[in-house]
Amino acid sequence: MMAKRPAAGAPRSRTPYLIGFLAIVGLYCGALYLQYFLHQEPCPLCMVQRVIFILMGFFFLLATLQNPRAAGAKAYGFLIGLLAFTGIGVASRHIWLQHLPKDQVPACGPGLDYMLQNFPMADVLKELLHGSGECAEQGWTLFNLGIPEWSLLAYVLLGSLALLVAVKRK
Repeated sequence: MMAKRPAAGAPRSRTPYLIGFLAIVGLYCGALYLQYFLHQEPCPLCMVQRVIFILMGFFFLLATLQNPRAAGAKAYGFLIGLLAFTGIGVASRHIWLQHLPKDQVPACGPGLDYMLQNFPMADVLKELLHGSGECAEQGWTLFNLGIPEWSLLAYVLLGSLALLVAVKRK
């Protein structure tokens, strides 16, 4: 008995989406390890990057479960690519803050909990995206790259993966 060939336009492997999802789970577990075991408290820009990774992971998981055809793959690729591009911008801002001369580093702002309780949401978002003095502190490094550099690399790779899958689906 011969195996059936998939119909034209049939979904392909879920593997790239699953790889993207598992990579983000690994990144998030690493962030939690740094926070709770190495006591590296996340700054406002780190928190924004975490939210972006969570959203990307959500779309990678949805794509894994749905295994979309060409149009769906393009939509997922666009959404994940847009989130990755946003993450690249936030990580780049974070890297820039970390490389400022000490006398140009912005002052530390209020904590996130305080801002959420006392500021309008528009001001909270503005403060988060602007960054503060604590964002300029460079904590944990690996191969002389800090957390924002590794995040930037992850955004580029994961965004490229999503866009590559979207383009390859026919």
